[in-house]
Amino acid sequence: MKSDIEIAREAKLLPIWEVGEKVGLSRGDLELHTDYMAKIKMDVLKRPIRKDAKVVLVTAMTPTKLGEGKTTVAVGLSQAMWRIGKTAIVNLREPSLGPVFGIKGGATGGGYAQVLPMEDINLHFTGDFHAVTYAHNLLAAMLDAHLHFGNELGFHIKRIEWGRALDLNERALRHIIVGLGGPGDGVPRESHFVITAASEIMAILGLVTSYRELKEALSRIVVGWTRKREPIVAGKLGAVGAMAALLKHALKPNLVQTIENTPAIVHTGPFANIAHGTSSLMGVEVSRRLAEYTIIEAGFGSDLGAEKFIDIVARKGGFRVDAAVIVATIRALKVHGGVPLEEVKQENVEAVRKGYENLQKHIENLRIFGVPAVVAINRFPTDTEAEIRALEELLEQEGVPYSLVEVHSRGGEGGIDL
Repeated sequence: MKSDIEIAREAKLLPIWEVGEKVGLSRGDLELHTDYMAKIKMDVLKRPIRKDAKVVLVTAMTPTKLGEGKTTVAVGLSQAMWRIGKTAIVNLREPSLGPVFGIKGGATGGGYAQVLPMEDINLHFTGDFHAVTYAHNLLAAMLDAHLHFGNELGFHIKRIEWGRALDLNERALRHIIVGLGGPGDGVPRESHFVITAASEIMAILGLVTSYRELKEALSRIVVGWTRKREPIVAGKLGAVGAMAALLKHALKPNLVQTIENTPAIVHTGPFANIAHGTSSLMGVEVSRRLAEYTIIEAGFGSDLGAEKFIDIVARKGGFRVDAAVIVATIRALKVHGGVPLEEVKQENVEAVRKGYENLQKHIENLRIFGVPAVVAINRFPTDTEAEIRALEELLEQEGVPYSLVEVHSRGGEGGIDL
């Protein structure tokens, strides 16, 4: 099979306004960045939510470091919906440059279930991450200027929370000293950098749906503490208006397309381990007004991203998750069954059965939340028929619906059963 980038480069893209027309967006509803990427204007939120709107959450069993294919399955499922005559928009997080250039790689799906244009989305995209980086660093600069000019708010130098941000894996900047030099170069103190996806501003951007709400949330960011252990917030530094101005366009969702020319919203990128780990509430709200099915991926397993989506995002948006897809792979089952990662390509039916305990817990987790779930067995070329059958039998014994998914190799056609 061809590589992801070969498949992406051979794909024939539609002008993005034609993709938008499929879900009722006119060219006037879009702010074009290129012929294939656009911002969706805020006015779309004035439309009513569709009465038939459903939200499908794509989560997974506990993933290995290889990843189990949530993004690919989410994209493939949205493509499959269009193939059976339904309208769907897949919602994904924007990739962070750190993981893109690290071992994880890009975040646009794979094979014949990708969002495009791949290189643009994985790199600078529409500039949202840069806007978050500059808003974050503007607040840091204003904080240091405040310290230099007298520290009127009474910051305790050892209890300043707010550092700086950079969208790269840059471990040498995790712990730093700022303010070195002469009297005009600031107050010397310890500080730090975070990767942009871990900025509190990224989490805020993913949870607000208006400029007013954005400003209110920014003003409540705790940047440090006084000697009396009282919090000092960004609003007291007078930074919020300028920060919101930098984020003006970043609040608008980004419209792109799948490899089958169906719509995709790729917007914001908070990490799941330190924030809520899904794409923006703005994107979900827009999707619920335009399509029958909003398909959204949540980071890591159901115990992390899915729980946070249900507890935080869905609660804030005032909607229910109508169904969940739990992505499972034979290789992950084998790893959880005790097989070393370097040996997962070898058949081991017993390890599949043993590792099923992990998947079982994730199924139980979704049941506790009252969300009907289907297991998507994301097929890999190294999976054997005996291993797949062993998993299917375990799922059948518990009455858990499942589907063998082949969207990576077959696109939407490979997700029709799902």
